[in-house]
Amino acid sequence: MNNKEFFNLYSHDFARVSVAIPYCRVADPAFNAKETIALATEAANRGAVLIAFPELGLSAYTCDDLFHQRALLDACKAALASIVEASRTLPAALVVGLPLQVDHMLFNCAAVVADGRIQGVVPKTYLPNYGEFYEARQFSEADAAISDQIELLGQSVPFGATLLFEVANMPLLRFHVEICEDLWTPIPPSSYASLAGATVLVNLSASNIVVGKSRYRHQLVGQQSARCLSAYLYSSAGRGESSTDMGWDGQALIYENGELLAQSERFSDASHLICADIDLERLSRERMHVTTFGDSARRHRDQVAEFRTISFEVNVPVSGTLKLERHVERFPYVPSDHRLRDERCMEVYNIQVQALVQRLSASGIRKVVIGVSGGLDSTHALLVCAKAMDRLGLPRTNILGVTMPGFATSGRTLEQARKLMEVVGCSASEIDIRPSCLQMLKDIGHPYAEGQEDYDVTFENVQAGERTSHLFRLANFHNGIVLGTGDLSELALGWCTYGVGDHMSHYNVNASVPKTLIVHLVRWVAETHQIGASGSDVLIKVLETDISPELVPGKSADVPDQKTENVIGPYELQDFNLYYTLRFGLTPTKVAFLALSAWGDRNAGSWPEGPHVARNQYTLADIKKNLGIFLYRFFKTSQFKRSCVPNGPKVGSGGSLSPRGDWRAPSDSEASVWMEELKNIPEQ
Repeated sequence: MNNKEFFNLYSHDFARVSVAIPYCRVADPAFNAKETIALATEAANRGAVLIAFPELGLSAYTCDDLFHQRALLDACKAALASIVEASRTLPAALVVGLPLQVDHMLFNCAAVVADGRIQGVVPKTYLPNYGEFYEARQFSEADAAISDQIELLGQSVPFGATLLFEVANMPLLRFHVEICEDLWTPIPPSSYASLAGATVLVNLSASNIVVGKSRYRHQLVGQQSARCLSAYLYSSAGRGESSTDMGWDGQALIYENGELLAQSERFSDASHLICADIDLERLSRERMHVTTFGDSARRHRDQVAEFRTISFEVNVPVSGTLKLERHVERFPYVPSDHRLRDERCMEVYNIQVQALVQRLSASGIRKVVIGVSGGLDSTHALLVCAKAMDRLGLPRTNILGVTMPGFATSGRTLEQARKLMEVVGCSASEIDIRPSCLQMLKDIGHPYAEGQEDYDVTFENVQAGERTSHLFRLANFHNGIVLGTGDLSELALGWCTYGVGDHMSHYNVNASVPKTLIVHLVRWVAETHQIGASGSDVLIKVLETDISPELVPGKSADVPDQKTENVIGPYELQDFNLYYTLRFGLTPTKVAFLALSAWGDRNAGSWPEGPHVARNQYTLADIKKNLGIFLYRFFKTSQFKRSCVPNGPKVGSGGSLSPRGDWRAPSDSEASVWMEELKNIPEQ
């Protein structure tokens, strides 16, 4: 991949697709073809490689018995011919709807047109004949067809409902077409098509509008895309269809694996279209990851075997820069929508609480020991612990909170720890670990014990180890368990002291919660005043505190020299890297491309203020540098810590790093393949 290719979405297995809703005239194919070509040209100019139009769009859907008039059918063929001719100069595949007579029967069809040819014709499988629909009066269903190859506009064209269309120069782009009612059946044809390899499902629909139908379309399309691990393009007829007995809203939808990527304005008076960038690799990897998808394909091998693949090339716009139009969340673990974010926080919080309640109930243990540093992670773990005690009907004094100042503990975090324990209402104690640390340093002959300012890793880890040692012995003494506080981000980067350190506990409620999500969990508890107004005040102060291990003395007692993100990179970027590496196994080049799309725009997203909440913009050089830190630490130096993590609940689909859950890996792996791939990312 050269530098120019890096900045083009097609180089990263994305495909820009479009759904177009032309203004139509009933029984005026020439006019409708003109509108279709205009929209196709607009979509192709935006870089779309696949463009879908409404059902019977060349004739209009509401022709009723006019469909049996030869003049109309001939005009539809002429309209199709003009679209075929226009496609010679359009770098895209078009899917248009029209009525076609085949084997003395009339079929409601979708024609796939590309590169000046009709690549195939798909007849509608299911004909609605209830309510306001009378399609069986004019049309025959797909199964009635005799021919699987037809002559059309001087070409021999594949015909049938079991056609797959593959863009040969984009091997992951294989699409299937179904028509309107096909989706509304218990087992849509696209279900079998996805098992046969279709990654993109296209539905040419007319779909009149009645109250509540728009929402139901969303449910159908979203669920079908999720079940089929596919993208789904859906059209419906708009302005111009007959209003004799029905109304039309012209809704267009694009979903990917259950996620809405784009939707059109409804009830528009003009022709309009939507575009979205489909991540074909993500769909392919989901199918590889979800092994039951392949199992289902084998179970339905007879239906899968019926499909034929039609292969053709499209002049994909791979040269030059083509940025993503797809919105890439800066915080993949945290929804940007405030309502969804609150909902996510509530659910994660309750998962953690429920897990701790179960652990305490099952073990018969009634007390929990927790180290409270006044920092972010221990604050959140303490909040979870308090809620668990409430759920169990136990007094919060059964929480033994311990703050343990060391050689570099700041006055700020010490005061925050004291205040937190006070507002939570736990049993609070304070142990100065400096004497025991000094004894340990003296025992091992460390220079610091002789008065030298030697702040090496041993100096740091002695403090972490002493804290954990005290916590475990307190748990023994009080018949309790030690609650861990380390989070998913620290575990991914190996930013935890192995063994007798913050790496170990009896149970860890934060084990699969990334740092960026913990920020919003604490903020959510503060904003919802779940521990009172004074508690909310101290939580806000915690959020405003720089993240630091506070293990090396600084120039000021209240401002530590150590800042975690100066060493391992910004958590907001590293959580982004973790999500796409762990959840989807993407290459470093694609992760960087996505990061640039998310973080290169200063105005992307709206977020609350605070030092742990991004208001930043990162250059490609920043992204590459921090991705390099992540890859080396994740793949080369940290797995041995993840191979023996304590129990803890998985909270999200973004994955966990437990060897008993989502991630099993060798502790002595090399990182060279990822570091070599990193070199393909340009500096600017």
